[in-house]
Amino acid sequence: MRIAVISDVHGNLPALTAVLAAIDAEGVDLTVNLGDLLSGYVQPAQTADRLLAAGLVTVAGNHERQVLTFGADRIGMADRLARQVLSDRHLGWLRSLPVTVSPVAGVLAFHGTPSDDLQYLLHTVEPSGVRAATVDEVVARLGDVSGVDLLLCGHTHLPGSMRLPGGALVVNPGSVGWPAYEDDEPFPHRMEAGSPHARFAVVDDVSGRWEVSLRAVEYPWEQAARAAEGFGRPDVAAALRTGRVGS
Repeated sequence: MRIAVISDVHGNLPALTAVLAAIDAEGVDLTVNLGDLLSGYVQPAQTADRLLAAGLVTVAGNHERQVLTFGADRIGMADRLARQVLSDRHLGWLRSLPVTVSPVAGVLAFHGTPSDDLQYLLHTVEPSGVRAATVDEVVARLGDVSGVDLLLCGHTHLPGSMRLPGGALVVNPGSVGWPAYEDDEPFPHRMEAGSPHARFAVVDDVSGRWEVSLRAVEYPWEQAARAAEGFGRPDVAAALRTGRVGS
C-alpha cells in the first residue's frame, strides 16, 4: 500500500495544484487530507471546489470546526473570510467531514491528536518556545491506539515523523499552503518550515512496516503572496514567500 498524505492547505490553491500534480506522479493507491482546508488568504472558495472534485479521504481540522461553529465574537480573520466566500455546498461538505478516519486497516488519520484538533502531537510548546515532543508525550497524547500501525497528523505545519516503541509510525506531512505562522496559545510561539515550499508525504509498507518520505514542492508562491496582500495580510504574504514569520 502506498499512501500520499497532505494537510493544512489553508485555501492556497496554487500550492494544492502543485502538490496534487506531484502526487499524480507518485502512483499512490490513496491520498489522505488531514484538515484545515480553506481558511486562509489566497483562494478559499476555489480551493473548496478543487478538493471536492478530487474526492480525497478527508478529516476536519480545527479551522473547519471554527468556521462552522464560532460566533462573531470569537471567529478569527481567516475563518471569517472563509465563511463569507464559501457556498452552502461547501459548508455542507465541511459539516460532513469526520474528525478521525481509518482509510485502511491499521491506519488512523486525524488533525491534531485523535481527541483534540488543537493539540500538537509531535511538538510541545513551552514558555521558552517550541521543542520536539518526547516519545512519552506523544504516546500520552495519542491515547489508546492499539492495533494502529500508522498514525497521520497535521496541525503544526511542520513535517516530521516518529517511530513509537511498539513499531507504529507517526507522520506529519507539513503544510501544503501556509509554511509559517505564530500563535499565542498555550504560550507565544512560532512554527516555521523555513522555506516557502508546499509539503506532503508518501508512506508505504513495502519493507514490511510503514516508512515515510517527506516531500517539498515548488509552486508559484509569489502569486499566493500577492493574493494575501490583496486581503490586507502582508504578514501572511511574507510567510508564504519565505517560510518564516516576520521576514
